Amino acid sequence: MRMIKVKGKHVILSLVCLVLGFMIAFSYHFTQKELNQNNTNLTSKQWEKTIDLRNQLIETEELNRKLQKELNQKQDKVFENEKDLSKVAEVYSTLAEDAEKYRMFLGKVKVKGQGVMVQLSDGDYDPEEENINNYLVHEYHVFKVINELYISGAAAIAINGQRLTSQSYIICNGPVITVDGIQHPAPFVITAIGDPEVLTSALNLTGGVKDQLVNDNIVFTLEKKNEIILNPILGKS
Repeated sequence: MRMIKVKGKHVILSLVCLVLGFMIAFSYHFTQKELNQNNTNLTSKQWEKTIDLRNQLIETEELNRKLQKELNQKQDKVFENEKDLSKVAEVYSTLAEDAEKYRMFLGKVKVKGQGVMVQLSDGDYDPEEENINNYLVHEYHVFKVINELYISGAAAIAINGQRLTSQSYIICNGPVITVDGIQHPAPFVITAIGDPEVLTSALNLTGGVKDQLVNDNIVFTLEKKNEIILNPILGKS
């Protein structure tokens, strides 16, 4: 009887251990399943978030490309406008320069620069000369000097300080000449603004203006000037 009781106890203990082991195994399996399910859900959420961020990035890149294209188009338009404005500015600059030249030629502005000074004086009196006009400076003598200076590039010319224009006229009246209605006695000082070397060379050519005037008994003197100032014509500024 005692052996049977001991065996009964062992059977009951074995059953208890078996049940306990089953419960532990079931609990472990259930716990692992829950953990795997949670891990699966977490990964799925992360993946959805990743997809969403990727889509946003794609949209942002597409928007950037679109904006970059618009920027390039606007930059091209600005470049074209700048070219047009540059051409317009160049035209206006040219017009301004031309206007300044016209004002200078018309004697409306004061001009300053290098140039030459030519003085024409009457020749020495010769009592044996019957015609007094043969040693006086006449308007055609003055014209020869002025024309040669203009041809040689003179920008502005004055006679005895009086500016000349494209409409100026010179008339000889005995020992004096009249420039635009104003009389000037000899000697006649002609000042011209321009390249001194060029102007001097032109007047000194062999057989040129200087030689012609000297042959007419005119006292001809020529001097280079580092600075000549010609005031505007009265009423023209």
